[in-house]
Amino acid sequence: MTTLLTIGDAAKASGLSAKMIRHYEQSGLVRKSPRTDSGYRLYNSEQISQLRFIRQARKLGFSLQDIQSLLALWQDPQRESRAVKQLAQQHLTEIEAKISELQHMQQVLTSLAQSCSGDASPNCNILKQLAKPD
Repeated sequence: MTTLLTIGDAAKASGLSAKMIRHYEQSGLVRKSPRTDSGYRLYNSEQISQLRFIRQARKLGFSLQDIQSLLALWQDPQRESRAVKQLAQQHLTEIEAKISELQHMQQVLTSLAQSCSGDASPNCNILKQLAKPD
């Protein structure tokens, strides 16, 4: 007999909140769970595994669309690993671009912060620089 978990127990088992589980169910990432006569959702071990998979993918910053693709690949025994790697590489490239952008922002803000005296004077180079046209 398969053990079925309520949403609270599924949340504990997967590391997700009940709200997120409902969201993933509503968005179609996880199959809608059957309900008891009193309306409680019940989750099987396959759904718990999917929820854990989703949690891990979200922690790595994958979008819901990418997670949907990854789930489909995970569940397809005929998949080609190159498709999985391509998704991961694409996401890695996006992360590297974001890191580069954040580093540039850090450099500019550091320079701006150093250019402001930060005293009782109303003059502040930060505000002057932000007001400059591009």
